[in-house]
Amino acid sequence: MKVFGKWDATEIKIRDAGLVPYVVLENRLSMHTFGTSISSGKSKERINIIERLINKLMRSGQGKKKLGGKFYRGRLNCGKKLLALKAVDSAFDIINKKTGKNPVQVLIDAIENSTPNEDVTRITKGGVASAESVDVAPIKKLDEALKNIVLAVFANTFNTKITFADALASGIMLAASRDQKSYSIKRKDEIERIARSSR
Repeated sequence: MKVFGKWDATEIKIRDAGLVPYVVLENRLSMHTFGTSISSGKSKERINIIERLINKLMRSGQGKKKLGGKFYRGRLNCGKKLLALKAVDSAFDIINKKTGKNPVQVLIDAIENSTPNEDVTRITKGGVASAESVDVAPIKKLDEALKNIVLAVFANTFNTKITFADALASGIMLAASRDQKSYSIKRKDEIERIARSSR
C-alpha cells in the first residue's frame, strides 16, 4: 500500500529532529481517517501529515489577511474533502513530473524550510506590555508552515485561471527549494526578522 496508491512514504527523510515526533508518515491508500484519531489528547500528533495538509485546504473565511477586500480562502472547497483529496493527488503528480522526486519528500522539505524558529509573544509586567522573542514549539512550527503553504495557494488562485492543483504544486516546490518568491518562505523570514528585533 502506498500514498494515493503511487508514492512510498517509508523512504522519507526528515532533517529537523524536532519535527520527527510530530510528522506522521504512513502508507495509506486514503487520507481520510474519519476523525478516529481525535478521541483523546494529542490528536494532531496522530494524524498523517498529508491529511493535515488536506484538512487545512478545506478551511474558509478571511483568516488574518485580506486580498483586495475579499476573502483569501474558499475556492469552492470548504468542507469538501473529496475535492481536496483530488487536488492534492493532482498536485503530487505535477510535482513528480516536474522534479522527478517523490512528492511526499518534496512536501516534507517544503515544511522544514517554512517552519519559523522564533516568534514574538506579548508579556505584561506591572501593567506594561512588551514584545519578547521566544522559541517556537515543534507542533506550532508545523502548524504555521502548513498554514502558510495553504495561504499561498489561495492567494495565487484568487481571481486567476490557475488551477488549485497547479498552485498547490507550485507553492510546495518553491518552498522546498527555498525560493524567495514563495509566500511561506517570505512569511517565515518576516516572523523571524520581527523576533530578532524583539530580543
